[in-house]
Amino acid sequence: MIKEQVQDLNAAELDTEILLKGFRNLVTAKAMTFLYEENFKVVSKYVHATSRGHEVIQTAVGMQLTPKDYAFPYYRDDSMLLAIGMKPYELMLQVLAKKDDPFSGGRTYYSHPSLRDEDKPKIPHQSSATGMQAIPATGVAMGFWYKESLGQDIDAPIVVCSLGDASVTEGEIAEAFQMAALKQLPILYLVQDNGWDISANAEETRAQDAYEYAQGFHGLDAVSIDGTDFVESYTTIQNVIKIIRKERRPYLVHAKVPLLNHHTSGVRMEWYRDDLEEARSRDPYPKFKELLKSRGLSEDELQAIENECIDVVRADLDKALQAEDPKPEDLFTHDFAPTPITEESGDRSPEGADKVVMVDCALFAIEEIMAKHNECLLYGQDVGGRLGGVFREAATLAQKFGDNRVFNTPIQEAFIVGSTVGMSAVGLKPIVEVQFADYIWPGLNQLFTEVSRSCYLSNGKWPVSMILRVPIGAYGSGGPYHSSSVESVVTNIRGLKIAYPSNGADLKGLIKAAYHDPNPVVIFEHKGLYWSKVPGTKGATSVEPAEDYVLPFGKAWVLQEIWKQEEEETLSIITYGMGVHWAMNASEELGMKDNIEVVDLRTLHPLDYDTVFKSVKKCGKCLVVTEEPSENSFSRALQGRIQEECFQELDAPVMVIGSENMPAIPLNSTLEQTMIPSVEKVKKKIQEILNY
Repeated sequence: MIKEQVQDLNAAELDTEILLKGFRNLVTAKAMTFLYEENFKVVSKYVHATSRGHEVIQTAVGMQLTPKDYAFPYYRDDSMLLAIGMKPYELMLQVLAKKDDPFSGGRTYYSHPSLRDEDKPKIPHQSSATGMQAIPATGVAMGFWYKESLGQDIDAPIVVCSLGDASVTEGEIAEAFQMAALKQLPILYLVQDNGWDISANAEETRAQDAYEYAQGFHGLDAVSIDGTDFVESYTTIQNVIKIIRKERRPYLVHAKVPLLNHHTSGVRMEWYRDDLEEARSRDPYPKFKELLKSRGLSEDELQAIENECIDVVRADLDKALQAEDPKPEDLFTHDFAPTPITEESGDRSPEGADKVVMVDCALFAIEEIMAKHNECLLYGQDVGGRLGGVFREAATLAQKFGDNRVFNTPIQEAFIVGSTVGMSAVGLKPIVEVQFADYIWPGLNQLFTEVSRSCYLSNGKWPVSMILRVPIGAYGSGGPYHSSSVESVVTNIRGLKIAYPSNGADLKGLIKAAYHDPNPVVIFEHKGLYWSKVPGTKGATSVEPAEDYVLPFGKAWVLQEIWKQEEEETLSIITYGMGVHWAMNASEELGMKDNIEVVDLRTLHPLDYDTVFKSVKKCGKCLVVTEEPSENSFSRALQGRIQEECFQELDAPVMVIGSENMPAIPLNSTLEQTMIPSVEKVKKKIQEILNY
C-alpha cells in the first residue's frame, strides 16, 4: 500500500490534547539528553544512546500501543519508553546501572528494556546486537498467528519491532521479513533512518533504504514518511496499526529522521560527522512548537510546559544518583528459572511395553506432549507432513496435529532458533530442530545473544521456554557437513540446559523434563544411535517408558557400577552419547566389567559433578571418552575439573580420548573411522591408563 492510500484513511485532524501529550514526551526526552550531556562525567560511566532527533516518530508509536501489545524497542528508543508510561527516574536507574533498574537490575545498558507490567505493552528482553530483535519479535507475531489458528480470541494484539535503518542490511532481518510475509503475521517493523551506521553513512553501506528493500518481500507493505512531522507520524502509525489489527498482516514504516546527538556516549558525533548543520535543520522540536502555536498556544505556555518537564528530569536524576547499587550477591540470581522437575519419576520400564529404537522414543514423547498441550508446536526444516524429518523423527505428527502446529520453515536456522524467544513470551512451548549439528552455526547468534541470556538480563522476567533438538555425530560416511560434534561450543553458552543421552529411555525422559522446564534446552541426539544400526549400539534401544516418566537434568547414571577394590587396578570412565557404547563394549571385550565403572553423564549442563567425583575417587583412575576432537574441548575442561577435585585420590593423570584433531570429518569411510574413536581405540587407552 502506498503512502497516499495510508493517509487517505485520516478522518480528522489530531486533537490538541494528543499534540500536547506528544510535546510533553518530546521535551522530556530532549531534557534527558541535555542533562546527560551536562552531567557527562557522571552519567557516561556506562555507555548510553539517546533519541534526540528521533523523538517524534518514537512518541507517535509509543502513545498508540496498548497493554495487550508487544514491543521490541532498540537502544535509541527512550522516547518510545517514555510514551508507553515509563518515568525518567526509571530510565535513569538503568543508565546508572542501579539495583532497582526495572528492566535488568543493573545488568544491561540504557534503553535495553524488558518489561512485564500489566498496564503497559509487554517488552521481552532483546540485546543490542544490531537487528537481532527482529527474529524474536517476529516470533511473538507467529505466536499470535498460531493462537488465532486455534480460534482463540486474543483481541487483535500487534507487535512493534523498532530498528535502525543500518541494521536492515543484516541477514537475520531478511529471515524475519521473509517469515512475516510468508505467514502474514501481525507485526509493524518501524525503521528509523538517520542516515548513519556509526561512522559509516548510508551511501557507503546500503544499496537501498528499508522502504525500497521491503518491496522485495511480497506481502510486506511499506510506507516512507517524515519521522520529524508529528501529524504525519501519528496518523500514519494510527492507520497502519488499524490495518494490522484488522487484517493481521505485516507492515513496514520507514521514518526519515536526523541524529542530533552522539551515536552513543562513547562515540562522539564531532569526531566524524560532516552533516550536523543539515541534520539540525530537521530538528523535530521547533517543528512541533510551530504546530502547537498554530493551535493557539503561546511561546510562554510552551516554555512553561518544557520547564516543568526539565524540573522533573533534574529531580529524577538527583534521586537516581542516590539510589542503591547492586550488591555482589545480586550477580548470582536468575541464571535459570526454577524447574518443577527435580526427581526421576514415573515408570521407566513398564511391564509388557515394547522395546523400541531411540528415534521412536523421541517421537512418542513429543506425540504424548502435543496430545496434552495445545501450546506445544514443532517446526524446522522438513519436519512437516510430507517427510516428517530427514530421520523420520517427526513422522505422522503433522497429520495428527495439523499443519499449524507441525510445519516446515524456510532454510533459516537463525529464525528457527530465535523465534522461540517470541513464541515463549506469549505462553507457547516451541520444540524446534536444526537438521544436523553442522547447520547450527547460523543459529548460534540467536542462541547466544537472545535465547540464553533472556532470563538473566531481564532479571528473571522473561525466561525462554523452548527445546532445540540437534541430530549430532558421525555415522555412515556423513562427511564434513553431516557428522560434526559441537557440544564444546554450545556448552560454553551460559544460560542453556544441555542433554546428550545415550539411549531411548533417557531421551524420552529428558524430553519430558525439558518440556516442563521454563528454561531453554538443547538436546543432542546422536544419529548413529537412532536405529542402533552401528555395531555395538543395541543398548540404545529401550523398553519405552510410560507416559508419566520424567528424568531430571543433572542426574548422571552409573551404568556399570563396581565396588571399591584395594588390591586391583580400577578405572572410572566418564562419558556420554556414543561414548557410552564404546566404553561398555570395550570393558566387556577386555573382560574387565568388574574393574571398570562407566558413568553416563546424560546431561552436560547441569553436570552431575557429585556422581563423577564419587566414581573417580573410588576407582583412583579416570578416562573421559568423547566423540569430539579432544583439544580445547568440553572434555578437556571436565578432565581439568576432575584432576583438580580428585587429585589426592588419583593414581594416574586423568586422560581423555576423542576424535583426531582435524578440521573436519572426511567423507571416505576409512578416513572417517580413522578420525573418530572406536571400541578398539578405547580398549588401548584403557590398557594404557591401567598400566600407568
